[in-house]
Amino acid sequence: METDALINSYLDLNLLVLTGTLLWLAARKLLSHSHLAHAFGAQLRLMNALTLLLALSPFMMFAFTHLVMAHPPNLSDLLVSQFLQGNVSMSATSFETLLGLREDTVRVLSSQQLLWTRLLTTALAIGGLICAAQLASSVYRLRRALKRSFIWKNIGGTQILISDETPVAYSTRGLFSRYVVLPSPLLTRPQDLKLTLAHELQHFRQRDIECEVLLELLRPLLFWNPAFYLWRREVRLLREFACDQALMARPGLDIRAYCECLIRACAQAAQERVFFTRRSPAVALVDRRETRRDSTLQQRIIAVTAQEPHGETGFGWALVSGLMVASVLATAMLMQRPGDWSHDRLMLSTIVNLERMASRNAAPSSQVVARDILQGSFMPTGR
Repeated sequence: METDALINSYLDLNLLVLTGTLLWLAARKLLSHSHLAHAFGAQLRLMNALTLLLALSPFMMFAFTHLVMAHPPNLSDLLVSQFLQGNVSMSATSFETLLGLREDTVRVLSSQQLLWTRLLTTALAIGGLICAAQLASSVYRLRRALKRSFIWKNIGGTQILISDETPVAYSTRGLFSRYVVLPSPLLTRPQDLKLTLAHELQHFRQRDIECEVLLELLRPLLFWNPAFYLWRREVRLLREFACDQALMARPGLDIRAYCECLIRACAQAAQERVFFTRRSPAVALVDRRETRRDSTLQQRIIAVTAQEPHGETGFGWALVSGLMVASVLATAMLMQRPGDWSHDRLMLSTIVNLERMASRNAAPSSQVVARDILQGSFMPTGR
């Protein structure tokens, strides 16, 4: 793949994450006024699917443009069409400059001739390498923590481990194995043990570990993008809401006991912050935010007591999911590069040339130069 194609794919990924985040925030705002506001399980499944779609969209568009349609409809051609119809109040020269801004930027970045392009590339490379090193270090710490734990039992192919080092339970996985790590003091509290184990096993049912792996792999590419961290925060918050709500739907589970278990786990984690040294990918019973801000834990407890919507919601969620997926794919397609010179682009180029000629003719000195040039080419000279 050429350098400009790599740069365009990188820009597309970051722009898609920004677009997806804005679309999700708008959808969540609308859902908050409907009976789907507390359907956390369905929201989480949609977020997980969108996370995978956003990660794969640049590759999907690359395959689409090379195997299906070389030049799909794009935003640039649509804007040119609107300009020619008189719907854009801008000079042709300024409009053409605006349309070519991205292509010019990509060209400058790929050439690496200017100092700021070299500095920017170096900063992005260093930031990505630091994030990759952090990920490798956290995976190493996680493997070391698993080796220091003791196998207690095996439930459905998931190894339940007991650790004397961790104050909070968490779940993780390898390529072929799944693990739930429990702090040893939980063995003296049977009710908390039962609730904590049920919570961590629910994360596997929701595919939360796999989604966390994907988010960690994307971080070296998106570390500078604020939309990525906002998206990740939404995913992590929703996964806990969905997990808590799924447990509350089980018959015989005491809501009060579960909330008290969360509070005790948060208090224990707040006393031993060393637990939050990077160990990824893993999903804990409580996370760092809940030890620093009471509001996050409060949101979880409120979500636990919220009633899951009853009745038929499948059609509503199918409609919301379809619109979100279609919006992301449409955005990915509209961001593709324009093709060869079309009729509309030739018209725009002609208008730009006429506009430039008119601006030159407005100055007397330019008039003389233009006449001299034309006389030297094909205009007859006076005798």
